[in-house]
Amino acid sequence: MRKPKGRGPVFGLALLPNPVVAENYGIHFLHETEALREKENVIMRRNCLAGNLPLELFKTVANVVVGIAFLLSYCSTGQTSAASPPKDAASDWKQVEDAMGRPGQIQPGDVIKFSMPRKDLHVALKGVDIKPALALGSWAAFKRDGGAAMVMGDLVLTEDEVQRVMKKLQESGVEETALHNHLMWESPRVMYMHISSRGDAVQMAKAIHEALMLSKTPGPDSPAAQAATDLGFDQKQVEQIIGHTGKVNGGVFQIAVPRSETITDSKMTVPPSMGVATALNFQPTGNGKAAITGDFVLLGSEVNPALRALRENGIEVTALHSHMLMEEPRLFFMHFWANDDPLKLAKGLRAALDKTNSAK
Repeated sequence: MRKPKGRGPVFGLALLPNPVVAENYGIHFLHETEALREKENVIMRRNCLAGNLPLELFKTVANVVVGIAFLLSYCSTGQTSAASPPKDAASDWKQVEDAMGRPGQIQPGDVIKFSMPRKDLHVALKGVDIKPALALGSWAAFKRDGGAAMVMGDLVLTEDEVQRVMKKLQESGVEETALHNHLMWESPRVMYMHISSRGDAVQMAKAIHEALMLSKTPGPDSPAAQAATDLGFDQKQVEQIIGHTGKVNGGVFQIAVPRSETITDSKMTVPPSMGVATALNFQPTGNGKAAITGDFVLLGSEVNPALRALRENGIEVTALHSHMLMEEPRLFFMHFWANDDPLKLAKGLRAALDKTNSAK
């Protein structure tokens, strides 16, 4: 049999695959003009006749070959994608970490949270030296919001730091939502500036970092494993009374209790890690006692029942206010203080929790 003349072997023709096969595998092709199609058909017939190969048989074989080629290509691509490792969530926030000048901790809900404890401050309250993890921890948390981000935070500042930090934040477009006390009787006086803003995550992180540079907030510590801490009380019993597990952080036992409702701010869901979980902190003070502080996250209808429950159990209320501006439902934050037997105090905190719609 003579080889067909013209453009070489018949299987070297530029053939369009069966459109049904192409569609099934998600391949989109540009359609040729009618003139180009007719030209290819003429060449096909000429080459097939020259090679004594029936045209219909040629079309069938060609479509089979092209279909197999596309199947192999599709499967190869699928295997490559399946074999690719999942993207590290932390890598998405690397630029934000760089702008903040410190590493963050990944939280559920595509959130990264930065802790900035005021280890430089030496604050005493009724004879108790306050550890940063008890009540002196600045923080900022970022959450994705489409192509932008939302940031919320709480900055611990001395009175003489407030105005210059606020000025820098305002100039950079980061908004303040509250400025107030959380404690009473502490020395020196400590203020808490709450922030909330939306925009480019890196630019907001840079603004917060630059604002805190105007305070004496320390830079990040070198990463190190926390040494085991003897709290001087049975944390498991405290967890059983409260009904939630906790963790030891900086010598303080911390329990976070989320609310049962979904909290939103300007229609965006706010996860518990962004400051809308009740915080219960225990710092051992010796002789079997612990100082407690933190804040209850409450609906308006829950404020006075929770307040009465705390006071009836020897726990003092030190502040009652809002932290946010556009949240739904409307929330109030009640701060507290006591220094007594931790199991007794845990029962008082549980009594107040039972007056709220907190997660069980």
